[in-house]
Amino acid sequence: MFKDHEAKVLDPIERISEILFGLIMVLTFTGTLSVTSLDREEVRTVLIGAIGCNLAWGIVDALMYLLATLIERGRKIRLLWSVRKSVDPEAGRKLIAAELPEGTEEVFSSQDLELMRVRLNQLPEPPAVSLNRRDFRGAFAVFLLVFLSTFPVVIPFIIFQQYHLALRISNGVAIAMLFIAGYSLGRYANYHPLRLGLIMVFIGMILVALTIALGG
Repeated sequence: MFKDHEAKVLDPIERISEILFGLIMVLTFTGTLSVTSLDREEVRTVLIGAIGCNLAWGIVDALMYLLATLIERGRKIRLLWSVRKSVDPEAGRKLIAAELPEGTEEVFSSQDLELMRVRLNQLPEPPAVSLNRRDFRGAFAVFLLVFLSTFPVVIPFIIFQQYHLALRISNGVAIAMLFIAGYSLGRYANYHPLRLGLIMVFIGMILVALTIALGG
């Protein structure tokens, strides 16, 4: 319960969420391009804006990842101290039960919770809340996912001089990425991958339209 997850730096939901975030951000720029009035200067301005925006938000998101990691780590240590300071064993068991994944409360008996409480009391004092190398790797991964998700959408404008064609290809790539992200989430959650892929395309388009309409 109090141990950091030691598998991959980011879990599938975190990775896909960061890609979706970066993708929606860049779409708010390319979505402003009009097929009827595309010119080199307009495309150049939009591309620079899209890359710069995702660069900035990649940094912000990475910093927020580090902050959230610190907060969560501190919360777990505070919970450990609360369990240890509980004079009433029942209060300590309730604190542990509240941390169990949803739907698993009935799996653990009172004896199981008491065993966990005793073992938590036997643990050595936890270290001070701090960040480690793995945390910074995670923050860097967050930055890369947000920033690099820009390029599949903007590359068509770099490759093709016919900007009308580039815009259509860019939109097609964006829709494909939204679908793949939703499909991947569906497979991970074991919940209708095809349906979730189509839903993600719909949600992504709605979010982009709202962001553009609100001046984002």
